[in-house]
Amino acid sequence: MTRYEEVATILRERIEHGIYRVGDRLPSIRAVCQELDVSISTAQEAYRQLMDVALIESRPKSGYFVLPSRAPAVLPSVSRPAQRPLDVSQWDQVLELVATQRDDERLLLGRGVPNFEYETLRPLSKILAGLHRSNDLHGFNYDKLSGSPELRQQVARLAIASGCLLHPDDIVITTGCQEALAISLRTLTQPGDVVAVDSPSFYGTMQILKANGLKALEIPTDPQTGISLEALELALEQWPIRAIQITPTYNNPLGYTMSEARKRALFQLAQRFDVAIIEDDIYGDLSFSLPRPRTVKSFDDDGRVMLCSGFSKTVGPGLRVGWLAPGRYRDQALHMKYVSTGASATLPQLAVAEFVAKGHYERHVRYATRQYQRQRDIMISWVQRYFPKGAGISYPQGSFLLWVELPAAVDCVRLNQRLAQRAIHVAPGSLFSASGKFRQCLRLNYAFTLTPEIEAAVRTVGEFATEMVEEAQAHEAVLG
Repeated sequence: MTRYEEVATILRERIEHGIYRVGDRLPSIRAVCQELDVSISTAQEAYRQLMDVALIESRPKSGYFVLPSRAPAVLPSVSRPAQRPLDVSQWDQVLELVATQRDDERLLLGRGVPNFEYETLRPLSKILAGLHRSNDLHGFNYDKLSGSPELRQQVARLAIASGCLLHPDDIVITTGCQEALAISLRTLTQPGDVVAVDSPSFYGTMQILKANGLKALEIPTDPQTGISLEALELALEQWPIRAIQITPTYNNPLGYTMSEARKRALFQLAQRFDVAIIEDDIYGDLSFSLPRPRTVKSFDDDGRVMLCSGFSKTVGPGLRVGWLAPGRYRDQALHMKYVSTGASATLPQLAVAEFVAKGHYERHVRYATRQYQRQRDIMISWVQRYFPKGAGISYPQGSFLLWVELPAAVDCVRLNQRLAQRAIHVAPGSLFSASGKFRQCLRLNYAFTLTPEIEAAVRTVGEFATEMVEEAQAHEAVLG
């Protein structure tokens, strides 16, 4: 981090903690220089950064003042999915996105990976290197089917922050959160069964439904409050739903977080209809404020919630370390784990366990979320500046993914094809629907340092989208 970024972070934290409140005048440039022992140019650049993300404003001859926190003027629409179970499609598009995850020739704006370049991850690299150098061959052997006892103990400790009191034996370590989701769905369902999902929904889960011959019943979802409990209740009355799969905290891709009251109501609804919940909490630790939100699992008093999470979105996806708290379904879940991958790789488990036990994980997450919050605001400002007017933009309070709803004239699948000419790639919204809806939407990632190159790419996306809107308007004028 540069010196001016350090100064900007200090000032931001003071604002967030209420030391400087909305409307307060901030210290002068000279005062900042004296207090923090920095140059005038450093203090000026720090203030410019805070203005770029609309956290403060400069008033002529008066100084700098704290602005109210501003959500985007327009949020994405409440989804209106089909009111019947559907077979999942879109595999070709998902395969294309997966194939680009390590494409050094394209700028990948829509990938779902965290920033794994932070210095706060250096202790993990040292731990891994130490394990490889060790003469202890335990890391080369199979570990327990349920996972390393050391890691399960640390996961149980971390889960307390989400309101869950788990014993290490309640936890099954998996090969990433994706396997935890797959195990959960295979545990609860048979081919032909119906699974209720929020809409839009994570494409990885949708493809698990497809692979297992399951049907998706997409439930209307609000970008602020989450899945419609009223619509879900009607669906439970009408259809033989076997499970509810949901990401209620920092949802991917829509960004919403359900309130505690709504999470409790969701659990009570599942109880009333005697249906299981598969809760994806992979982004839950990436909260911009503390305490982090509770999980639905924290209200679970009869074991019907299968909680899935891991370290792919907080530490690094290449470790492939996930976990599952299967509740009453533990025996079936262990069987599914055995027939899919058996025991997960031992060395990454031991490394992550030590990383967490020594306090490095929590320090890393605190640092990463500070960066993500700042970069969320910058990305939103770019979208507002460069994208067509009226674009709906999500406002997540955690994680690193932004959902953008463009005018109906924009087809983001075709937009991606045009962007390929400039070596740019986004995640089109149709990936996140069973039937290919949300073609006018896209997902953006703001985890990595937002360089001038990334800003130029976002500008290009906006320009191409605007061209599509203008083309549609011209076509309508000719027909009219």
